[in-house]
Amino acid sequence: MKLRPALLAVFLLGNALFTACSSEDENPQPTPSPNSEHLALGNPSGATGEVSNATNYLLLKPQYALSYHRDRGTPNWVSWHLSNDWLGTAARQDNFAPDNALPTGWYRVTSSSYSGSGFDRGHNCPSADRTATVADNSATFLMTNMIPQAPRNNQQTWANLEDYCRTLVKAGNELYIIMGQYGKGGVGSNGAASTLDNGRLTVPKRIWKVIVVLPEGANDATRVTASTRVIAVDTPNDDALNTAWGSYRTSVDAIEAATGYDLLSAVSESAQQAVEGRVDTGATQ
Repeated sequence: MKLRPALLAVFLLGNALFTACSSEDENPQPTPSPNSEHLALGNPSGATGEVSNATNYLLLKPQYALSYHRDRGTPNWVSWHLSNDWLGTAARQDNFAPDNALPTGWYRVTSSSYSGSGFDRGHNCPSADRTATVADNSATFLMTNMIPQAPRNNQQTWANLEDYCRTLVKAGNELYIIMGQYGKGGVGSNGAASTLDNGRLTVPKRIWKVIVVLPEGANDATRVTASTRVIAVDTPNDDALNTAWGSYRTSVDAIEAATGYDLLSAVSESAQQAVEGRVDTGATQ
């Protein structure tokens, strides 16, 4: 259909104004898609990119997806896909930085927010899971990917589990991983604490992870069956914990009960019922 000149001018003016307004949006959020690589198995909390959704705010990045809680200063959960495509030779960047993708006016946690606290800047999506490019590795050092984590938990128990995940990938698998935290109050190297940074950063009580293990393939959500290996771990955020992550295995159902989330929601109901109530008994190294 052709537009008359006057109507065409109005249309072009309106389009130009829309484009100009859109370009002024400092924090545009992509529309969540069921085809997003890192949300292929579901959006656990139904997070959205609306600024009004301050305690369940969706951030979609090329490297991972997360739900952010403005008032806790930490992610509720971070979800990512791990395959050989994400692994390479990029060095660890160690360039911790505030996340400028957060809405204007929100407090942005910085690296110094953790200074002297006795808690590590604990990655959710690990640096070593994103080594294909320098940009990918740098993205893991955004502070929206961090939680206050007891050093022994971060550097030993959790590091052992992260290393094991990568051995599964090197053995020909791809993983879907969701990590999160809940509760308030942990024990770091300087003792117990509930908050850091003048109360703007909450120290979690528990830290959990769910790992879905699939042989390399396509249509991943539909390939999760009753026999798929799913590893669920829930650890105390305490510097006195066991360094063997296998001792903290639990069920997805138990984590859902503790958090209120609906994990693996894109997977068939029958498969969910089978794998979510089961506690993994497979190898731990």
